Amino acid sequence: MPREITLASRASQLAQIQTNIVLASLQDAFPASDPSNPTFATSFMATAGDKNQSQALYLIGGKALWTKELEVALKEGHVDMLVHSLKDVPTTLPNGCLLGAILEREDPVDSLVVKQGESWKTLDDLPAGSTVGTSSVRRVAQLKRNYPDLKFLDVRGNLNTRMAKLDAPDGPYAALILAKAGMVRLGMGNRITSDVAPPTLFHAVSQGALGVEIRSDDAEALALCKKLTHRETAWRCSAERACLRVLEGGCSVPVGVASALTAGENGEVLTLTGCVTGIDGTEHVQHTLTESVASLEDAERVGAKLAKILMDTGAKKILDEINVDRTRRVDEAAEADAANGVERQG
Repeated sequence: MPREITLASRASQLAQIQTNIVLASLQDAFPASDPSNPTFATSFMATAGDKNQSQALYLIGGKALWTKELEVALKEGHVDMLVHSLKDVPTTLPNGCLLGAILEREDPVDSLVVKQGESWKTLDDLPAGSTVGTSSVRRVAQLKRNYPDLKFLDVRGNLNTRMAKLDAPDGPYAALILAKAGMVRLGMGNRITSDVAPPTLFHAVSQGALGVEIRSDDAEALALCKKLTHRETAWRCSAERACLRVLEGGCSVPVGVASALTAGENGEVLTLTGCVTGIDGTEHVQHTLTESVASLEDAERVGAKLAKILMDTGAKKILDEINVDRTRRVDEAAEADAANGVERQG
């Protein structure tokens, strides 16, 4: 009998949409009309990142918040493929796990979404002192550098929750900064006011791409994944992830990137920009590499090389300061929670 392959992800609306995108791709590549093909099912679960909606991501941990419970189910054989927003996937996976596929990327840019009824079109239009909502330290750090007159406030929850907080008449937010890909996948693209693209705001590593994680010994799942991988996206995202891996950054570290893969005279050319920005926006290190590449491994080498240049030109000092700040704020938050009788999660 053909095997049933179970795809799993977080239970959020966006995660389910993304899982169904991968499901449809698999069903197209391996149609049910061929009785020798596997069949496919889905499973959804809440992760630590979903359960803790009150504390800033900066304080409660890294990317494993979104993946740990899913990876336990994968490794125990309860499910066979995990569908992730690739930007949420740690750059080093647990033993026994493998990134099997990277699908074609949506536009990775960040976007401005303004409160319903307001006429502002860009960040430059926002009055001084306006509050912009985002849970990303990367976004806050870069935008403080370019827009010192704006205020930034953490906003958690799924996209529907965040949009409701934005549009609430008595809410504090004039606008939000959100990943364009998520808005488009949720059918909310009409709410995007304008894109905030590099060099104003460099996006997160692998933003806009979907990744499929499998068990490293599952040869059948790997063969299925090969039909899903989009080569250009895989090379670009692998370069970005290699850069972040060397910088040892998690989802709360302000590392921004931009990448492009173009045709050159002697093959393909990868252009990769990376930046690291201090929390208050005053310190910023940025560099661009342009090199010929002939394989995914070449792309990863470019990413690692870029990270080393960034580290040697000031990024290490910024990241060390960020880690000190995080430790201090985690301790302060724990003390405040203990004083208020709040049980910490994550």
